Amino acid sequence: MRMPRVSPRELRRHLNVRRRFRRLYGESPGQLLLLLASFALCGYAGVRLLAGDWPLIVLWFVGAAVLHDLVLVPLYTLGDRAVRAALARPRRPVPRAGVNHVRVPAFLSLLLLLVYWPLVLRTPEPYEPATRLDIDVFLGRWLLITAALFAVSAGWQLVRAWPDLWSRRPKAPWRRPRPAPSPGRLSDP
Repeated sequence: MRMPRVSPRELRRHLNVRRRFRRLYGESPGQLLLLLASFALCGYAGVRLLAGDWPLIVLWFVGAAVLHDLVLVPLYTLGDRAVRAALARPRRPVPRAGVNHVRVPAFLSLLLLLVYWPLVLRTPEPYEPATRLDIDVFLGRWLLITAALFAVSAGWQLVRAWPDLWSRRPKAPWRRPRPAPSPGRLSDP
């Protein structure tokens, strides 16, 4: 089967349409299709989820959005600015990698706290029989996991910065290369 020949004019017209679409939308048509498919999937899941007790679920989603936007985003911003101020050096920009080595373990630790907060805060009623564990172990384990996350992140930062640490050090005088003698001048014995 032969492929149909496309004239250069038709090809340029096709490429112009794609460029115009990218300029107007900002991304490719494939990204838009993927986004629409994900919205359709979420809509289907929402219809299935809301088939039962929908007023409480809608209230929970709205409350979570308001709590996130009005309380948590300002807290994220304050925390980020505090980390940037702690890592700032005079006349040098704050290294993005250094800030990210604090952001990632903090995010994972807070995510674990969000998932397990009733157990970490020792609310025993419906949870202790389900876990079959003593309620007092969760706070210590969460603190250990948090410390381990920050330790791994600090170790990773040290591994990444290791070559820079050695290259910025001034070399010992016996390791510095001697300047080459200038032509026409005798070198010192």
